[in-house]
Amino acid sequence: MYWQTSRFQVDLSRPKVMGIVNVTPDSFSDGGRYASRDAAIAHCDQLVKEGADLLDIGGESSRPGAPSVSQEEELARVLPVLRHAVTLGVPVSLDTYKPHVMQVALDMGVDIINDIWALRWPGDAGGRTGMQVVGMHPTCGVCLMHMHREPKTMQVAPMEGDVVMQVKDFLSVSALQLVRSGAERKRIALDPGIGFGKTVPQNFALLARQAELLALGFPILAGWSRKSSLAAVTQTSLAAVASMDVQERMVPSVTAAVLAVQNGASIVRVHDVRQTVQALKVLAATQAAAKQCG
Repeated sequence: MYWQTSRFQVDLSRPKVMGIVNVTPDSFSDGGRYASRDAAIAHCDQLVKEGADLLDIGGESSRPGAPSVSQEEELARVLPVLRHAVTLGVPVSLDTYKPHVMQVALDMGVDIINDIWALRWPGDAGGRTGMQVVGMHPTCGVCLMHMHREPKTMQVAPMEGDVVMQVKDFLSVSALQLVRSGAERKRIALDPGIGFGKTVPQNFALLARQAELLALGFPILAGWSRKSSLAAVTQTSLAAVASMDVQERMVPSVTAAVLAVQNGASIVRVHDVRQTVQALKVLAATQAAAKQCG
């Protein structure tokens, strides 16, 4: 299976590691560590050196309760970093939901639009929607994510019922709409949206039953890195969960990434690139040995 993007056909016969670059002052995971242009650019270089197959750059936090930023502010944050990232020889993804920001990034050669709103955000001042921007582009890749409600309220009233079937139905409809808008199926990946309006058990249900999402016929991008659900199942008290440093979430995050790949995910979106790459090499060696024994 391949994921078609603006400049690359990404071979998904081997799982790919997408390194996260948050160009934001209020990220839950790195607290603005890479908010400056120079720090974010250096981080891109470091992640590629550590083995990242793709880079995902975002200029607006999507943590629970996060405020929105204007498209002008978002562009000011991400454009200098994107200009550098597209020179590094790997596919570059932009994490955004704003149609104008998408268009500007695609015009400068960005490969993938990664949208937590699955292209549902209303049109920009020019009347374009994200669905139109992506659908009219000849080759860009796109990741459609499921999110319940929106960042400010998604954890106030999480989903109810069979979360896997609801997520599957939503992603199926979203992908079909995009295909009807002009995008070929080979350009589309799907993200179940771990932590976006789901309870801890619901998040793990999405991991355990990931095969049901794979039945839609699109590659799955799994984003478990440093999520609070990992803290919730590894700590002994609510106080410990709340105070658990994100760096302490590295081992649970890598474990979740490996499990996601074992369950069929083609791309894992992570902060801890070097450790995830190492873990996936161990998994690949084990799987290769199993095939020889079989």
